[in-house]
Amino acid sequence: MPAQGIRFTKWDGRGHWACEDIVTLGSDEHGTWIGWYAGTHWERPAHGSKAGMAFDAAGDQVMLLPHDRWFTATFYEQVAHLVLRTYVDITTVPRLVDGVWSVVDLDLDVCQWFGGGIYIDDEDEFEQHRLELGYPADVVASATAECARVFTELDYGAPLFAESLAESWRARLRALR
Repeated sequence: MPAQGIRFTKWDGRGHWACEDIVTLGSDEHGTWIGWYAGTHWERPAHGSKAGMAFDAAGDQVMLLPHDRWFTATFYEQVAHLVLRTYVDITTVPRLVDGVWSVVDLDLDVCQWFGGGIYIDDEDEFEQHRLELGYPADVVASATAECARVFTELDYGAPLFAESLAESWRARLRALR
């Protein structure tokens, strides 16, 4: 049975972002591809002093869940109000658990604008959580290495981050509507 949802948690197990309405699109040499339609609901629960949040997706989006790498990559359709083409969350390796994709968000994000610029976000949060949540040394090493690798791959146009590949999966999502 294909997965119907995805849940991101933080290292301490608290919920981060979740969506219960994804579409499993298939797999290729890079990993499993999932997608969701414009209007699909995402939620993040409240934690401590941070309020919960929610949003409905703008545009039809697809996400790559690699077989053996420490990230998830969301490829955004260029629609009004969206400025990022690619948003790569550095995470533990995605795993399918009881029909739901499960990943631990490790704070670091590699982002690419539609215009092509690339930046790393949330390095301060990574450092804070590394100390507060006690990331093990091997997790810190894997996350920072993956972040550097993804940045380089985006910068040099690696095939797994090509817009043509993402669009082919977006076309498959639309065909299933």
